[in-house]
Amino acid sequence: MCSIYDVPEISQSRSGGAVVRIPPDVDVTLTPRVARLIDTTAFRRLTRISQLGLVSLVYPAANHTRQEHSLGVYSVAISYLNRLAVDNRFSAIVTPRDAELFLVAALLHDLGHWPFCHPIEDIALDNVLTHEQFANRFVLDHEISDLLHDDWAIEAGEVVQLLEGPHLKQSSRILHSMLSGPIDVDKVDYLMRDSLHAGVPYGRNFDQGRLVSSLCLNEAGDGLAITEKGKTAAESMVFARYVMFSEVYWHHAVRAATAMLQRAFFLLREFLDLEQLFQLSEQPFIEMMSQAGEGKPVHQLWQGIFGVQRQLYKRIDQYSCLENPGLYAALARRPYPWLVQCAEQLAHLLSESFGETVAEHEILIDSPPVTLEVEFDLDVYLPRPQRYRRLGEISPVLRTLAKEQFDDYVKRVRIFAHPRWLARLESVENLSDLVSQAAERTDQG
Repeated sequence: MCSIYDVPEISQSRSGGAVVRIPPDVDVTLTPRVARLIDTTAFRRLTRISQLGLVSLVYPAANHTRQEHSLGVYSVAISYLNRLAVDNRFSAIVTPRDAELFLVAALLHDLGHWPFCHPIEDIALDNVLTHEQFANRFVLDHEISDLLHDDWAIEAGEVVQLLEGPHLKQSSRILHSMLSGPIDVDKVDYLMRDSLHAGVPYGRNFDQGRLVSSLCLNEAGDGLAITEKGKTAAESMVFARYVMFSEVYWHHAVRAATAMLQRAFFLLREFLDLEQLFQLSEQPFIEMMSQAGEGKPVHQLWQGIFGVQRQLYKRIDQYSCLENPGLYAALARRPYPWLVQCAEQLAHLLSESFGETVAEHEILIDSPPVTLEVEFDLDVYLPRPQRYRRLGEISPVLRTLAKEQFDDYVKRVRIFAHPRWLARLESVENLSDLVSQAAERTDQG
């Protein structure tokens, strides 16, 4: 009877063979059929899409690619299977073919990413697909689907279903939790990799080996859990995510560029062929957006990010649960079109105050997206007294950081303005009152 260890990629990872090297000194198992997948046009496109996009404006070395990350996720997936293959409950449910499907999904999970994907997804506009939905274009393409069928005996639709759902079978729910869950293979790789390339230590300060060695199934047998020995590693991973959001992903200058890009996309979307735009790699994407904005006020936003001379908007105020909680509650998790209208109302109020016109696109409101961060919680198996507990029940670190800190403290509401207004805005004593008035006017329609 075949076991997970008989899967070629798992077997080769244990015995040695061809590899491809990625930072930091990681040897990624490279079987012939994996090599054929990463040589496809769709996967090669990921070499020209940066993993962190606008973060490199603040952290210049953070220009690693989606391809590197995808190979890293695939490598972590192999380590997960190597560990879980010794779990009797896991191996009784997850077959070698299921394991192969998981490896393919881990390798191809980011195919649908377009440049600057997450900022565009976060504003949740109608008729804009998620990157998971857009991945169908590439996974179902003949080049990849034929390789999946011929090399893996897997149908492309099975990969799509594992990535998107529904997950009706117990084995599918387990595999999906390994791809998208509190301790999924994606998070394990991106925290470490983003931290490495950004040149900060935060995302590397959790014990990945300890976490992997503690993997098991949850009490229901339909998702990942950890044994008690992985508790500290899991807590460290929560803290790593918190600090990476605070210091890197939601750094105020990164968010200024993000707010500029989001408003530019919002204003230009009706003039763009999104199907064509989202299939482009990064530089052609930038050029198409620039051409679409030529001669329009929005061009100022785009050139401020990608022009010869960077000119990011400046933070003029910010709110969290500690910093003006009333305004934070009024602005956080609002639909993006509402935020645009509110920013325009604020521009009008400032124009009245200054006695000269502040253009509508010169004021931006950056707010936490409607969708909350996934709460970091999972089952922990305690050998004594042989029972499961939720990590949140036994970890004060988790209770403090996993939900409230992410959504109420790290992701602040920020007001940005074009630099030419900075001196005038610094003299405005009642800016918070003007923001509150703008929100009230927007609510009133």
